[in-house]
Amino acid sequence: MIKYSDIDPRIQAFIFELDNVLFPEKEYLYQVYYLFAGFLEYTELLDAKVLVNLMVQTHEKEGAWAVFDTLKERFKLDEKYRFNFEHLHTAAQPPLNILLYPHMLTLLQDIVVDRKQIFIVTNGNPQQQLNKIKHTDWQGLEQYLTCYFANEIAAKPEPDMVHLLLNKHQLQRRNTLMIGATDTDKLCAEACGLDYLGV
Repeated sequence: MIKYSDIDPRIQAFIFELDNVLFPEKEYLYQVYYLFAGFLEYTELLDAKVLVNLMVQTHEKEGAWAVFDTLKERFKLDEKYRFNFEHLHTAAQPPLNILLYPHMLTLLQDIVVDRKQIFIVTNGNPQQQLNKIKHTDWQGLEQYLTCYFANEIAAKPEPDMVHLLLNKHQLQRRNTLMIGATDTDKLCAEACGLDYLGV
């Protein structure tokens, strides 16, 4: 668990990934599954609870990529519903806001109090990632965040978006820390010559 007091005080800027770094990605995805199950209950008269359970189990065992195909096979769904499923990922109005990990909320608050810069550079579909950001309970921190969507140039570990950020905000590499949860982020930090902290 990262504490702000453990970080080198010379660090002036922090670059975060979103998913499974600031909040659990599944908090968003499971709400998408809930909404999609409600849609199928209405259109196909299927039991929403059964659908949600299957989607969550598939996500846990095989990953998000397998969810629709498993559902389609089990319930003989029409392929046309894939569009609705994918559209919900980018445009869902989740019934509940996504909550930050408590220790990350504290870390962000400490960074803001110390008047240092916070950036988010996130992989994935930009519309989907923006939708997650919109439906996150930032507790007032959103005004201190500057967000970049790596896929608009090249997904991490390609360093292009981070290079752009460093140049645009005139940041020095030695004073910038990248915080992520995957080898992708670690490799990106190495390619950019940045210190890296895994969570």
